[in-house]
Amino acid sequence: MPRAPNAVDFWRGFALVTIFINHVPGIFFDQFTHRAVSISDSAELFVFLAGWSLRYIIGDAARPAPMNQVFFRLGGRAVTLYAAHMMIVMLAIAILAMSSRLLDNPLLLEWHNAAAVFYRPVETHIGIVLLTHQLGYFDILPLYVMLMLIAPLLAAIDRLAPNFLLPGSLLLYLTALVVPLTIPSWPIEGQWFFNPLCWQLVFVLGLVLGRDSGIGGWARRHIVAIRWVALPIVIIGTIFVLTGGTWIDPTAVPQPKLLFINGKTFATPIRLIQFLALVSVMSIVYPYIAKVVPTVVGFLAMLGRNSLEVFCAASILSLVCQILRYALPDGVWLDTLLVAAGVSFMGIVAWLAEWRARAGTAA
Repeated sequence: MPRAPNAVDFWRGFALVTIFINHVPGIFFDQFTHRAVSISDSAELFVFLAGWSLRYIIGDAARPAPMNQVFFRLGGRAVTLYAAHMMIVMLAIAILAMSSRLLDNPLLLEWHNAAAVFYRPVETHIGIVLLTHQLGYFDILPLYVMLMLIAPLLAAIDRLAPNFLLPGSLLLYLTALVVPLTIPSWPIEGQWFFNPLCWQLVFVLGLVLGRDSGIGGWARRHIVAIRWVALPIVIIGTIFVLTGGTWIDPTAVPQPKLLFINGKTFATPIRLIQFLALVSVMSIVYPYIAKVVPTVVGFLAMLGRNSLEVFCAASILSLVCQILRYALPDGVWLDTLLVAAGVSFMGIVAWLAEWRARAGTAA
């Protein structure tokens, strides 16, 4: 039987739905997702929850999981994520090619950094396999692969020297911001959209705050005071977004600029601080949501329990929705139909994943 709805699965399901909507540029419902009033968005939430979930794999001090079991499980997860990424990227390339032929529009071949796939196929297919070439809106799973590859090391540090995990992660983060350090892309010159050297801190924060001891335990004991400190940060962040972020002129801030500007690629401090404040404030609402709309909570938790399958479906669905909005007269009616159909299909994918798991257990 699938586990009962919980806050982690609920918020992961929430992130999946909002990622699907946010990945359809210009769609009417984008303005009702939390990135419309927040500096951070669902990408931070998704990576943070991945780190939080890692705590359940590693175990705690009272019931630590065997390290060989942890290593094999994390290694297997990395392989699964890599295979899933290859699958959806190949599907996306095929969808773009087919749409270009059906709509007689070669410009579709250039959407989302896909031009090199069709015009420089030899080098680009090598880059796709090596994760050095990534399509737009299909670039978060490579980050997950990298995080899962380093997760055994993080698990070992967490087990042997837990007090060094967060400081070490923070040091790498600050170094990447100050130098700066990036992961280059190839064959098209550039960099990864999600810089793993910075985003690993979001992942580690989820891991350490998921502890019952250390900083996680401290945060739980002082959560009321933390929320009072965090609330003004959330409000200021909302005002910042609604005013277009004009408070900060990227050309006028001192060096190193990444410490002061709003940048998603580097998960810059302004995003990270606002995200942590938002998590602190919103952590109080889940019990009330579960009481008021249990059906919605159950649905989103089902999506969250099957996050990889649902994320893959949502990625492909968002691309299909983009093409349909391009090919058909746009309007609220079309956007409503696309969101309703997309979220429903995500639910079907999650249900099928759980049905398959139940069938396998029964067998």
